[in-house]
Amino acid sequence: MNLSDLTIDTTWTLFLDRDGVINKRIVDDYVKKWEEFEFLDGVIDALKIFNSLFGKIVVVTNQQGIGKGIMRAEDLELIHKNMSYEVKYFGGRFDNIYFSPYLASENNPNRKPGIGMAMKAKKDFPEIDFSKSIMIGDSVSDLEFGKNAGMKTIYIHANKHELADARYDSLIDVAKAIKK
Repeated sequence: MNLSDLTIDTTWTLFLDRDGVINKRIVDDYVKKWEEFEFLDGVIDALKIFNSLFGKIVVVTNQQGIGKGIMRAEDLELIHKNMSYEVKYFGGRFDNIYFSPYLASENNPNRKPGIGMAMKAKKDFPEIDFSKSIMIGDSVSDLEFGKNAGMKTIYIHANKHELADARYDSLIDVAKAIKK
């Protein structure tokens, strides 16, 4: 898929994973407080570009650290509040942030690759059309989530994957490719 061939306008929705796409992933751990959160290079600029292109921008993130009792939902909500504030301050936006606190072993449909978070977004924003949506993630479960919901998928990873319609090294690389 060549992103510049898509006619992306405000009728499109962008779905973003968080850890490894928006912020640095902490290996074998979780971002448990704001002080541990660090935007990846170029993300703020990418979100500013996406702000003018997409009608809706939503984050969908598995956060099983809550299910494991390592952090509280209130801690996560503070992280998301601060993240959203920073993004908005620099000209970007998130229309909503959805998270799944469930453990992977629970196979809850609200946890990616299940599409529960996509369905919540559709309920909140009925204008969302999954065939005019892009899911950007850095894990196979992100790609499966996008495909399961009927979205285009972009993999932020060093390697290609068969479920990805496109692969890029970073969010800013995606933004530049769409903007062309």
